[in-house]
Order: sequence, then C-alpha cells, then structure tokens
Amino acid sequence: MKLLTLEVFYVIVGAMLALVAGRIARDPAHPRRWGSALFWALLAVVFLGGKILPPAVVGYLVLAMVVLASLRQVGSSTEKSTTRAERAAEADRLENRLLWPALLIPATAVAGTLVLDKIHLGDVWLMEPKQAALISLGLGALLALAAALRTTGAGVTAPVQEGGRLLQTIGWALVLPQLLAALGGIFSQAGVGVVVADLVTRALPTQFPVVAVAAYCLGMALFTICMGNAFAAFAVITGGIGLPLIVQQHGGNPAIMAAIGMLSGYCGTLLTPMAANFNLVPAMLLELSDKNAVIKAQAPIAAVILTANIALMYFCVYCF
Repeated sequence: MKLLTLEVFYVIVGAMLALVAGRIARDPAHPRRWGSALFWALLAVVFLGGKILPPAVVGYLVLAMVVLASLRQVGSSTEKSTTRAERAAEADRLENRLLWPALLIPATAVAGTLVLDKIHLGDVWLMEPKQAALISLGLGALLALAAALRTTGAGVTAPVQEGGRLLQTIGWALVLPQLLAALGGIFSQAGVGVVVADLVTRALPTQFPVVAVAAYCLGMALFTICMGNAFAAFAVITGGIGLPLIVQQHGGNPAIMAAIGMLSGYCGTLLTPMAANFNLVPAMLLELSDKNAVIKAQAPIAAVILTANIALMYFCVYCF
C-alpha cells in the first residue's frame, strides 16, 4: 500500500482547474466566458477522472478542447491584478524572502527522491518508489505554496485567483507539451523511427561513428523543431537513429547517448514557435512587440550548445 501516489496530485490539479473554470463562468465581463469555462472544465475532468475514464472518453474530451481552442473560444479574463506600484511596494517589503518558497520546490524534490521513497512501515509505503521524483516535486509545490502564503500574508483564495489569471494568459498552449509527447509515442508505434533510420542510412555514411552521433543530435534538434517537444522527438529519433546506429552498430553507451540526446532536443525547443509555452507565452507575458523575440535571443545559444553536444557525445559515448 502506498500513501502518496501521482493520482493524489492529479486530483489536486483537477480541483484547481475546476475552481478556475467556476470563476470564469461567474465572470460576466469575460470576453470568452463560456468557451473558456468549458475548456478548463474539460481539462479538470481529464485530471480528476483520468484514472477511471475510458481512454476513448478522454480522447473525445481532448478533441472538444481542440475545437474550442481552434474556434478562438478560449481567452483570458479582463480581471485586473495588482498594479505595478503595488507589486513594487510588496517586493521592497519582502525583499529576498520571496525566493525561499521557490527554493523549497527543488530542495523537496531532491530530498524526497533520495529519502522519502525509502520510508515504510511494513507493507505500507509513504510513496510509490518508482514515482518518487514526481511525487516529491508535487510535495515541494504544495510546501512552496503554503510558505508563499505565509510569507506574503495573502489570502487562501490568492492561488486560485492569480493562478487562474496566469493559466488564462497561457491558454491552450498549456496542454501542447502533453499532446505533442503523446503524438511522439503514436509516431513511434506507427514505425516512423524505422522510416527515419532507412532515410538516414541511405543519405549519410553512418558507418563512421562521428556521422552517427551528428545525425542523432541534429535529428533530435530538427525533429523537436517540427514537433515542438523533445519528448516527442526522443521516441522517434532514438528508435530510428540512436539505438540502431550508435548503440547496436558502433557499441555506444545508451545512457550517455540518451542524456546528451535529450539536451540536443532541447536545443531545438529553443528555436521553434511550436514550443509555444516556452517561446511564445513569455513574449506575451512580457508584452513584447515581436512575438519571436525570445526565439531570436535564444538561437545563438542553441547553436553553441548543439555543437558542444555533438562533440561531447562523440568523445564520451564510445569511451565509457
């Protein structure tokens, strides 16, 4: 028996989304009142009932969310937050104490992963050991929320009010990573990786180890640019290039290949508007005139890191 499972945190997230949907439905000034309320309510149902709902039902709920987003029925509220002057005054009052709640999240995640998954009383475990990292991350977020409320003196409704405002600002892009990751799994099951492997071996001299490494790292970055998510690219490119060429053909270390390969995929994340939650939403939140300003600023860094990844993988993956 496990006292803490991921389902507990899914329910907490679902309850939060349901509260946000309720607030939107009660806001007559909301420009996309009913479409937005329905969108967040459907997402809440997915989180609350995902464990017991049939997969087909969840699929139809997601399709309904896609329809609402494509018809531009999901928007942000006109509700005002605190003014810039009020935020500046609070920052001056709290100073560096604002950082402590945020630091609780990684600290709890690390401590929980190392310690909490080993705590048990007979057959009763504190948490599911295989999901210790994610459960500890959830615990860290809850502890950080409690600490933030105590530090700032905000009311218990502040998380729903401000969190809901942020969710609406992000909008449909919030669920894009999950959808793209699922799409990557579908591509893998459909055999796209085999097709990619055939194309690469025909076009490149993959009998040379350095070529196999460069093809893998560049493939991760390029496929991530197309998909918008490195997790979606990982299943396809690792199955099509990484495993058959680097590991099986040249005897490379799969752990090193996977770790550096994911980082190469993240270089693609820095370069694509498909990663809307990373690259477009910040431009919206910062009210930048150029929606691609974040991508343009990140492009040189992405190129340098990708080049370094190719060199690092070549020198490490065949030596350890």
